[in-house]
Amino acid sequence: MTPYLNAQRALACLDLTLLEDDCGEAEVDALIERAHTLHGPVAAICIWPRFVARARATLAPGIRIATVVNFPAGDQQLDAVVIETRAALAAGADEIDMVVPYRVPGGAAIEGAVKAIKAEAGSAVVKAILETVALETPARIREVAVAALAGGADFLKTSTGKGAGGATELAVEELISVMKSSERQVGVKVSGGVRTFADAERYLALVDRHMGADWIRPEHFRFGASGLLSALLAVLAGEEAPTPGSGY
Repeated sequence: MTPYLNAQRALACLDLTLLEDDCGEAEVDALIERAHTLHGPVAAICIWPRFVARARATLAPGIRIATVVNFPAGDQQLDAVVIETRAALAAGADEIDMVVPYRVPGGAAIEGAVKAIKAEAGSAVVKAILETVALETPARIREVAVAALAGGADFLKTSTGKGAGGATELAVEELISVMKSSERQVGVKVSGGVRTFADAERYLALVDRHMGADWIRPEHFRFGASGLLSALLAVLAGEEAPTPGSGY
């Protein structure tokens, strides 16, 4: 596909993310304003739970609100994560991005945690963040992904973006392989280190190879990123993409 079409596809599947520890209401308001672009809206904004109610009151229709729970370490008590999830949904969240307890050996704790959050979320989308960079081997990535799907996750997500690394092509291929084995419709979210248009095109091409170009839609696929939007808008405007900074 042409760069323009790829930029359009990536924009429509973007979870525009603001998860800096010290961000405030002004930054959230600016994020909400950026989410509707001249080339169409992003799929969702992804923000801290404390900002969900504010976003719900001001965000235009057509853009979903995602928020994070058990984030970023994945080691909170499950009861606390359930309470956090309940409060976020009550405030207006449409999607819950939860870090699974990936440090716990095996898959039972992961399956149980996802099952509890999905039971609380009901029809709301639950994205299981696996922190694949910390899982070390493809076998462990698969084990965690299989457990998350067994718990009812709607998406498999690579990373928090807070660790020493993010998405990799190997990890995304493992998640796609597990996803394809599911009898349910499941999605994949690529997050962590996706900052340039070249990054986005690389993952779009990878998913196209495995799933076909028609598969990439917001209900199946997302990018989680803070800095990618500027690069996509530059391509769509026929301009040179800006040099990316650090970020999610």
